[in-house]
This record gives sequence, structure tokens and C-alpha cells, in this order.
Amino acid sequence: MDWLSVHRGDAPLVVAFPHGGTGLAGLYDTFVSPWRARLDTDWWVEDLYAFVRVLGATTVATSISRSVIDMNRDPSGASLYPGQATTELCPTTTFDGDPLYRDGGPDAAEIERRKQTFFEPYHAALTAEIERLGALHGRVVLYDAHSIRSRVPRLFYGELPQFNIGTNGGTTCASELEAAVTAICASSGESHIVNGRFKGGWTTRHYGCPEAGVHAIQMELAMRGYMAEPPAPDETNWPSPLDPAPAILPTLRQVIAAALDFAKGRP
Repeated sequence: MDWLSVHRGDAPLVVAFPHGGTGLAGLYDTFVSPWRARLDTDWWVEDLYAFVRVLGATTVATSISRSVIDMNRDPSGASLYPGQATTELCPTTTFDGDPLYRDGGPDAAEIERRKQTFFEPYHAALTAEIERLGALHGRVVLYDAHSIRSRVPRLFYGELPQFNIGTNGGTTCASELEAAVTAICASSGESHIVNGRFKGGWTTRHYGCPEAGVHAIQMELAMRGYMAEPPAPDETNWPSPLDPAPAILPTLRQVIAAALDFAKGRP
């Protein structure tokens, strides 16, 4: 499966990248345009966190675009944010509400095919790595890495905080881990919020089980912290390149260090 990348480390930390892929799985002609299908990619997020591998973290990433299938949605199709605008397991619109498909989108049989082909193998790999490290250490942190444009009026009002920490209301990880990550983000001088618009997607909610030693936390970054954001993204200006010296990188290094310290039982 050349679309699935697993880098194994021995530290008790798994960093997941469910939305960094741009591959359209041969479905180019079904989309309104390949550019629109890739618009909402978590651009450069895997590159931004490349340092975690040096620290011994395991990474699990997909090169398949979220427009083909979203690895961070409930596979049953149930909404993670009832009453709020969101996108589906196999999205039919962009975050802005523009149609992705020429013909409306995949039918039930095609959605099931994509689940079996992509969603299930991705999560089987993630499960296997969590279990492997859990057997070694007893306690594992799953860090689900995300990013999004700072302004998406359909999804949230105004400008999104720089750091959006999600633990599904404090249920997916120990309070000590949530507090440590929050303190680091607060001390950065950048805006932050805990369990705001993004409380943690299906990955965080599905795997986070503190009583079983699996502590899951989601970090949704506003993209302005590591790349230029044009007022109106189009095919001539989006995506912009990764900043060679991202302003938020020192904070992310501290966040990952805190997650490792927690997983290893350090204060």
C-alpha cells in the first residue's frame, strides 16, 4: 500500500497525519477540479512535524486526500459535530461549501469500497502501532496532527486561534497531559483554546482511553503559524510554501517533548 506510510520508533508516542495527502486515487475526472479536491489538505503538516521521528516517535500517514475519504470521520457516517457545519466521511463539498463532484458524489457502494480500501487499513496500522508501543511501555500518547486555514466562515466565526487543543471535553487523555500542552501554548504568546470548535475528531475519540493507558490529543493548527495565507486562495496562490523557519515550531517542539515526558512518566 504505497499510499500508507508507517515510520516505527520505540518511544511511547504515535503521531498521526490523516489529512496531509493529496492523492485522488484515480478519481480525477469525478471531481470538479483536482485543485478544489486538494484545497482543504492539511498542507505541509507532516513536514512541520518531521522532527518527531528523531525523538523516537512513530508516525502514521496517508497520501490519500481527505476528499476521497476522511480518515478522521466516524465510519458509520454519524456527525462528530451535530448541529454544526462539517464535511462527511466521503466529503461532497469543500469547507467553504463548494461542490467537490461533478455528479453529486459517491453512492453507498462506492463509499463502502473506499472504506475497505483506505479507511480500514489506515486505522488497522494505527491500532497496531498503539498496541505495539503499549506492550513496550504500558502508556502511550496518540497525537493527532492537523491544520486548517485561519478563516473558514462556514465552519467558524472570525479568525481561528493558533493552537486548538482537542480532548473531547477532557475524556480522551489524562488531565495532566491536557494541562501541560495547554500551558505551553499559553506561554507562547499566541492564541489558543481547549475543546473549542475542534474538540477532537473520530481518531481522538475512538482511541483515547486513559484507563487503558492510551492518551489521545488532537492539535488543530491555524495555518498562518507556518505558511502565508492569501485572503482568497485560488489556483495561482494556494498552497503557499512552508515557511523555512515557522514561527510556531519552537512551541510544537515543546508540546511534543511534554507528550513524551508524560508518556514516560516524567513530571
